Amino acid sequence: MADIKIKIIDREGVAHEVDAPTDMNMNVMELVRAYELAPEGTIGVCGGMAMCASCQCYVLNDVALPEKSDDEDAMLAEAFYVKDNSRLGCQIHLTDDLEGLELELAPES
Repeated sequence: MADIKIKIIDREGVAHEVDAPTDMNMNVMELVRAYELAPEGTIGVCGGMAMCASCQCYVLNDVALPEKSDDEDAMLAEAFYVKDNSRLGCQIHLTDDLEGLELELAPES
């Protein structure tokens, strides 16, 4: 399988069902940028290094995700608008296991 379907709700509340390639070593933050679902310069500011939380998102359904790394946990501890279901999009790599994932982008801080 090369593509999976992911639903992303942008910061305006608009839902987008997008095709996400699993064969390009991409993550959710890069996917959001590729589809231009957030204004340029407002997501992935640190380049995907788990150092800014600009790609924070809320996981809306029960899809098995990899455990949070210590770096992701530390960044979320300092971020704004954090919820129990918060994750950093740059730390969620696109794999076949994420078919049907539903996310909402956190507000811009």
